[in-house]
Formats: sequence, C-alpha cells, structure tokens
Amino acid sequence: MQAEAKVKTEEVTSAPQRADAASFSADDYRRAYEDMLLIRRFEEKAGQLYGMGLIGGFCHLYIGQEAVVVGAQMAMREGDQVITGYRDHGHMLATGMDPKGVMAELTGRAAGYSKGKGGSMHMFSVEKNFYGGHGIVGAQVSLGTGIAFANRYRENGAVALTYFGDGAANQGQVYESFNMAKLWSLPVVYVIENNKYGMGTSVERASSTTNLSQRGRSFGIPGEQVDGMSVETVRAAVDKALAHARDGKGPYILEMMTYRYRGHSMSDPAKYRTRDEVNEYRQKRDPIEHVRDILIKEHGVAEDDVKAVDKRVRDLVNTAAEFAQSEPEPDPSELWTDVVR
Repeated sequence: MQAEAKVKTEEVTSAPQRADAASFSADDYRRAYEDMLLIRRFEEKAGQLYGMGLIGGFCHLYIGQEAVVVGAQMAMREGDQVITGYRDHGHMLATGMDPKGVMAELTGRAAGYSKGKGGSMHMFSVEKNFYGGHGIVGAQVSLGTGIAFANRYRENGAVALTYFGDGAANQGQVYESFNMAKLWSLPVVYVIENNKYGMGTSVERASSTTNLSQRGRSFGIPGEQVDGMSVETVRAAVDKALAHARDGKGPYILEMMTYRYRGHSMSDPAKYRTRDEVNEYRQKRDPIEHVRDILIKEHGVAEDDVKAVDKRVRDLVNTAAEFAQSEPEPDPSELWTDVVR
C-alpha cells in the first residue's frame, strides 16, 4: 500500500518554478520570507504546545504549504475575502490576524478570537475578512460561493478566495457550488490545496481523475495547476484568477500542488508515506528556503539580516505562546453567549 501511495520522485527533484519572478521585487521576497516564516514558526510552536497538553482537540498544521496562502494574499486587494477548512492557522496569520489571539484560541483562553470556545478549527475575523476555518469537509465551499453571491449583489468589486483540499474535492456540495457560481458568474476563486493526501489516502487512490484543476470543465469553469511551493508562481496565478473573477467572467479554479510535512493532524503518525518522500520535499522544494536563497544569492541580503528576521519572528511567536498560557480561561457564563436558540 505504501508503494501505491508514494509520490513519484521526479515531481520533487527540481527547485520551485519561478513564473513571473521578474515582477517579484526584493521587498516582495522579504515580505514573503517573513510571512511564511511566521506561519512555520507559529505552527511549530503550536505542535509543541499540543504535545505538552496545552492545546486539546484536533490540530492540523500547515507546515510545508506556506507559499500558497502567502502568495495568494500578496495578490489580493483590500476587501477580498478568505474562507477555508480546518487547516487554517496559516490563512489566519496571512490575513493579518494577531498571532496572540490565534494562539490564545488554540489554548482555549478568553482572549482568543472565538473567546476560547472555538479552538483550532473555528476562528473568524470580520475585520480581516476571514470567514473562518470550518471543520466539516467541503462545507466552506458553498459558504464561499455565498460570499461571492453577496459581492455580486452588492457590486462591491470584491472576490471570495475559497480554499479546500484534494480530499474535499470529491464532495458533492463542491459541484453544486461550481454550477451556481458559473450560472451566476460569481466573483469567486476556488483554491484547491493539493497536498497529495486526504487524511491518510493519496490522491491517486481517492480520485479517478487527479488533475483537480479541470474539475470545473463540465460547468465551463477554467482552471490550472500551479506550483504551490513557489510563492512567486502562486502570486502570479492568483493575480490572473482574481482579475478574471473581478472582470465579471465568473469563477476560476487554481489547483495548488503543495505538500504537508507533518501528518494530517497531530494524532497522525503519517505511516502511509515514506520518510524519503518527505525529505525530498524538505530538502529540494521547501518554499521558505527557496526564498531565503534568493534573498542572499540574488538580492545581496546579508545572512545576519536574514537571521535577524528569524529572531524577530521567533520572539513574536514566543510572546504569543506566553500570552496564550497566561491569559484566563473563559468564564463559565460564556457557555450561554453567542448561542442561537
């Protein structure tokens, strides 16, 4: 079974593509590096706190996939919205949500974004146009389509980026959403984060057709596969898709070819894939190391300056972790607030 699920070696032996890299400035690389590093260090710390018993329930880490959400966020305009599934901490941080509030929610503290009552999979920020991580597989796709309908109705020029994974791509409500979005020319970009495994099952074993970017063809929705390990390529692709949706041409599908380094969740030992496969991605395709190398080798950024960014990010994450452990838990009366009866 492991042999069936193993990703072909040739997919991971080259460095990330650099589509439209000429338009990516040194400042863009600096921003991308810091934003991706924040997600990486935050998730590593969350994994530590989970192991210490300070985070309960489910916890799905985004380590390895950082270029997808950071590149997409760099292409977005003020007012565009984001909605995603349960692997959502990276999306929150990329939208600008406070690491302290996100971490405090993970530890169930009153200072968390959902007052300590939602946990890892249930956070929301109207201020940052983040409409939640959602624990039901595929449920956010119909909700994101609804947000896009509201955008069209209000004629506000905004586009809803609706993220879901390769595992969710086989859900029926996804195709109902595709049909409605195309029928009404809704301003929505569907971002499929294909990290090659839906829980513990490889996409090759779960999907009869594995080019998920073409799943909208029967509805007339254009789509393309994108190197999700290259932040430059992601930004260029999302920029194109956003323009398509914003111009009234309807939905667009982007399949981001990415990879998660950890298991599906913290409780998953990931024995369905080999250590060599994971190391191939870490050593040859890592999105953060890719940007770090470009900053140093092509833009003359000193290694000490890069290390200073790493220290700043680590300090920020450590502060968030301390905050998340020292803040009080919700008052018992909070059980009865924000509940629809």
